[in-house]
Amino acid sequence: MGQVLGAHGLRGMVRIRWLGDGPENLMQARELAIGRSLEPQGTTRHRVISRLPGRAGEVRIAFEGIGDRDAAEALRGAYVFAEATGLAELPEGEHYWYELIGCRVETRSGETIGLVEEIWETGAHDVLVVTDERGRKILLPAAKGILREIDVVGRRLRIEEIPGLLDPA
Repeated sequence: MGQVLGAHGLRGMVRIRWLGDGPENLMQARELAIGRSLEPQGTTRHRVISRLPGRAGEVRIAFEGIGDRDAAEALRGAYVFAEATGLAELPEGEHYWYELIGCRVETRSGETIGLVEEIWETGAHDVLVVTDERGRKILLPAAKGILREIDVVGRRLRIEEIPGLLDPA
């Protein structure tokens, strides 16, 4: 959902840079988990007691149990997670990033390219970072002309092969 940038004020409110298309899910959450890695294991759950919009790309959230600037500042760099069941339903054809991480990427002919390891937000299209069986990174734009089929249940993405597209980064 986001990453803690640091403290805001003296009473424990934290500044969180939201990841994805917008802050709506962070602003509606009643409880969030905070952890030091992108893996949800080892996170601690915190009840949200207040929330405010912040600077561009940020929200400000106060958590129960984090009552001063030092406690908030100690969270700097931590990742913020939410339960998938609490997320807003997306329109048909749209997906949350967490749904795509770990998916197998294939060509339309069925050749396996690799697994989606992460997603980068860019100014235009998001970019899927795909790691092949040799550990090489391949960058794929998440554009409709390239990303042809998304099967979240089957954990598979099918792409259109374009010359040069599958060259390692």
